[in-house]
Amino acid sequence: MNEKVYATLKSADTEDWVDYHIVRPFSYYWACFFAKLGIHPNTVTIASMIIGAASAFFFAHGCLHYEGGWGLFYNLMAFFLLFIADILDNTDGQLARMTGKKSALGRILDGLAGYAWYGPIYIALIYRFYTHHDIEFQLLGLSNTETTVIIATIVVFILATISGLAGIAPQQRIADYYIQTHLFFLKGEKGAELDNVKRQQELLDQIPEKGHFWQRLIQRSYVDYTYQQERVTPQFQRLMARLRERYGDASNFPESVRQEFCRNSKPVLNYVFMLVFNFRTSYLLLFCLLDIPVATFFFEIIVVTLIMRYTIRRHETFCKKIADTL
Repeated sequence: MNEKVYATLKSADTEDWVDYHIVRPFSYYWACFFAKLGIHPNTVTIASMIIGAASAFFFAHGCLHYEGGWGLFYNLMAFFLLFIADILDNTDGQLARMTGKKSALGRILDGLAGYAWYGPIYIALIYRFYTHHDIEFQLLGLSNTETTVIIATIVVFILATISGLAGIAPQQRIADYYIQTHLFFLKGEKGAELDNVKRQQELLDQIPEKGHFWQRLIQRSYVDYTYQQERVTPQFQRLMARLRERYGDASNFPESVRQEFCRNSKPVLNYVFMLVFNFRTSYLLLFCLLDIPVATFFFEIIVVTLIMRYTIRRHETFCKKIADTL
């Protein structure tokens, strides 16, 4: 990788192969272009949200089985837009590090980008099932009556809701958190964006209620975001509490503890990468091209949730071991 590109990364440890070799170099050149135009990183993040959400229009179309060549075109266009959204989502961080225009709002928007993409996409997939469901009905032996279609669509809606609320949401939260914890021990407090719910609640309380509805709404959502991260990582919270109690500021943490944490954390990141965009997009692409996108919800609920739980267990286990030695 070009040294200039590498300088804009948080760390090579926290990038999977596709991001490191393909996405990040693309994003770097976009970041250079936006920097010359004086475009703020938050603007790039918002553009990413809009483009990712716009892909939902194309996801609503069936592929080859239902709509022939045009269907294939629509589905490929959907993934092209989602890929562009991901490029921009990576660009904003590189642009912020390149220009020094980091902000708390940028951190919050970056955490919300995935929700802005997949919410509309999942709605589009529900509609797609309502209009194109012959394959699923044949596999399940269901009659294609109006009543059956309505009942089946309601079931798919429930699956999509579970997939979003119990699948994508916690998976993205924990993936982001483990990346930030690794950076925290690798590079220190200034090299990571490891937020905590107490501090975020204090920031929320500082925002006046009158005339700041949207600012408070965004901050409140981020308070919940950080709360959920801490709720499922009790052993990591225990480790941090012991370290701060014994050594105070993070800059005083022993180098031996930092190295031990990173040594244990790095293998876990291989599972973390299975909870984020590249892996998620790969199976979404597969199921859409096969014209059974509803399988995405089952895969998300069962397979990826199991990966997430295993990831949490491994991370919590080594955090407990380190904490027990302090």
